[in-house]
Amino acid sequence: MNRSSHKQPWRLWVLLGGLAAATTSQADGLSAVQLLREGGCGGLLPPARPLHHSALLDRAAELWAAGRPPAAAAEHSGYPAETTAGIHISGPESSTIQILRRNDCRTLSDQRLRDIGAYHHGLDTWLVLASPYRVPARSQAPVQASRVLELINEVRARGTRCGERAFGPAPPVRLSGTLASVAYGHATDMAQHNYFEHQDRAGHSPADRVRAVGYAEKLVGENIAYGPKSAEEVVQGWLDSPGHCENIMDSRFAEMGVAYAPGQAAKRGLYWVQLLAAPRV
Repeated sequence: MNRSSHKQPWRLWVLLGGLAAATTSQADGLSAVQLLREGGCGGLLPPARPLHHSALLDRAAELWAAGRPPAAAAEHSGYPAETTAGIHISGPESSTIQILRRNDCRTLSDQRLRDIGAYHHGLDTWLVLASPYRVPARSQAPVQASRVLELINEVRARGTRCGERAFGPAPPVRLSGTLASVAYGHATDMAQHNYFEHQDRAGHSPADRVRAVGYAEKLVGENIAYGPKSAEEVVQGWLDSPGHCENIMDSRFAEMGVAYAPGQAAKRGLYWVQLLAAPRV
């Protein structure tokens, strides 16, 4: 059984050219942020490490000034952000530190942030602060799988609506190491060979792959995704898609395996595979 739609990969990262050059006012804004971070906003907060100036975030700040939200601007500039914050300053350069200290201390002192970019026009300066996305280590896979299981069983316990269909509560599913291994194999194959399909390069379906490892199944379903960075994001994406959601809410499924693999080179997102099965008893 394979009722999920795989037309929504949530693909990210579009690289744009034409990076903005730093102006004197832009540099003043950057310096003010660094000064306030290192001093904990005059002792109000713990000191934070200096930020690295990123030309990609300069471009993101320019895109934000043109109307894009900071997170979307960072994405379209080619910066793979995990955390993004934006600060807009309006006023003369002489008041930059006072404005930042009065209005933005908590934002600019965020310990998670690592990089900064700026764009200046007239009396306005746009600052984009961010931390880069780091691919979860393979050692984190069990933690991610447990979190996916928790989220899946929460929604199965309460029931939900998948598009136009309403589903009542369903029994919880349990993790299967065998299904997780099959899911990881398919996620890795897609990541290494740059494709996004339920059918693998040998023409095998999800059910074929499950049977090939000796798992005796009555029913198999598979959800895949490309791009989400966390268990929360991938599960929410599946629940927002009627076909994926129906797989998750199918009360006949009793076991689940889930895995992810990072894309190669410029394909910086994660490939996710969720296998759901009803074992033959």
